[in-house]
Amino acid sequence: MTPLQQVPLRRGVMDRLHAAVPSASEAVVGTLLWGAAMGASALASLLLAGWETPDRIRFVALLYVLGGMLAFPVGLTLARLASRGRQWETAFAAAFVWLLAATLAFTGGLFALQYRSYYAEWHAPAFTLTWAFEFAFTMLTALYQFVVLGVRLYFPLGFAALVGVSIWFTRQRR
Repeated sequence: MTPLQQVPLRRGVMDRLHAAVPSASEAVVGTLLWGAAMGASALASLLLAGWETPDRIRFVALLYVLGGMLAFPVGLTLARLASRGRQWETAFAAAFVWLLAATLAFTGGLFALQYRSYYAEWHAPAFTLTWAFEFAFTMLTALYQFVVLGVRLYFPLGFAALVGVSIWFTRQRR
């Protein structure tokens, strides 16, 4: 393959990526609504369970709001890339899967970073071999705890919001 043949391929990938990125208004409104929906889901679940103190409930809800806000533009872009030129069923599935994956990844990542910052004072000095093991296993433990304990906070409100946004996405793709 000659370098001249590579230029259209790069341009095609960049054109698809550019077309998949949401507009600024869509990203801002979607980010705010998605973050609010994820935070409301966590807040409702924690309040109904009578969990801990109001300060801790607010902190966990804030993690879910931030995770949702970070996840929306990424999930929407990936869903658009995956569903470009395909049937409505594929668009629905792409939105469902990519928004779910991005939301879980960002919220779980924020949870893991907070978990790590709590345990950091008992870890070895930074960038040593012991520290690397402690860092890796602390993050893995945090992600495991998020999957086991944190994912349930998305039910039922977060799941309903996910279905609603997936339907909205499918209607936009027509």
